[in-house]
Amino acid sequence: MISKNPTLGVILAFFAALLFGLNASTSKVVMASGISPDSIVLFRSAAAALIAGLVVLIQNRKDFALKLRELPFLVGFGIFGIALMQWAYSNAVSRLPVGIALLFEYTAIIITPIAALLLFKQRTSSKLWIGVALVIGGLVIVGQIWNGGLDAVGVAFAFAAAFLLSAYFIMGERAALNRSPMSTMFYTMSVSTIFWLIFSPWWNFDPAKFSEPINLTANLAAITVPGWFAFVWLGVMGSFMPMMLSFTALKHVSATVVSVVSTAEPVFAFLFGLLWLSENISGLQMLGGLLVLLGILIAQTAKATPLAERKT
Repeated sequence: MISKNPTLGVILAFFAALLFGLNASTSKVVMASGISPDSIVLFRSAAAALIAGLVVLIQNRKDFALKLRELPFLVGFGIFGIALMQWAYSNAVSRLPVGIALLFEYTAIIITPIAALLLFKQRTSSKLWIGVALVIGGLVIVGQIWNGGLDAVGVAFAFAAAFLLSAYFIMGERAALNRSPMSTMFYTMSVSTIFWLIFSPWWNFDPAKFSEPINLTANLAAITVPGWFAFVWLGVMGSFMPMMLSFTALKHVSATVVSVVSTAEPVFAFLFGLLWLSENISGLQMLGGLLVLLGILIAQTAKATPLAERKT
């Protein structure tokens, strides 16, 4: 069993948020080239499943062992925590500005501790709720929700993504009690891949897209990459690596802490949007980002009782 290291867990979750934040800009550029959100979600799931499977095959084949009683949980995790969560988020960002979509999605930081309390009697300290309050306040400022004009369907997708993201955090923590991060990723991503092979029109995807050039646009307009490179990047750095870091973080800290630390993702998304896509960030939004980071620092020092240590 891996010994718990809370500091390492927070660091892993933080870098997962950074890669997910970068993935927002990457996905936006790839979708602008004519690739559908469904195709991106399917490819990300398949790539992560393949890489995780290879890692398990090389490191410890025994991790492939699967008990029948685990199957319903892993199927549910793969469908709700991975497949539908990514689908809801993709639809939200297609209808809303990325920052606004992330603002709604990360109301999961409220849903997660409440769900953990109601479902598993997992207690959280008042210090964590102070951090949560700062994070929410900061995200409201970063997203500038008062500007209005939001698409109702997009908001519905974003809230759906929030509930599904909280399911991802909670189910990921429970999976970490019994399975290695790589085997968990292999099975859940495989379920997500199968799900989208059944429910998405993947046959409409044109394989020629792999050889077509994709311009990185805006501040990186001088750079053009082949389509296959963009897909490999999305699969490895936009899916496998951040998922691996996130799953591993859940070995060291609770789902509540990971969910709060991961709210740095909107800040990174706005930062990469500025540096790469020339999407301006106001001074007020910068202030909101600082509040988010402050909230994360306060919340991660709160002592939540992990599921593994909870009395039964």
